Amino acid sequence: MKAEYDLSQMKSRKNPYASKLKKSVTIRLGEDVVDYFKAMAESTGVPYQSLINLYLRDCVHQHRTINIAWQSNPTN
Repeated sequence: MKAEYDLSQMKSRKNPYASKLKKSVTIRLGEDVVDYFKAMAESTGVPYQSLINLYLRDCVHQHRTINIAWQSNPTN
């Protein structure tokens, strides 16, 4: 192995994995949701944050949407 290397002639290139990098976000989840994924993580051996990411990625690939229908309160 050389004591010194000359990197001045080296060509740079883009990171091929840059599009697959994860972005850190802060998200507030219900305690029951976190407990659910933590329990699943214990049984599968996959970290719970990875499980949440896998589930959300599946939602994206399946083009799932949420249907929020608020029930009206008939007493008002």
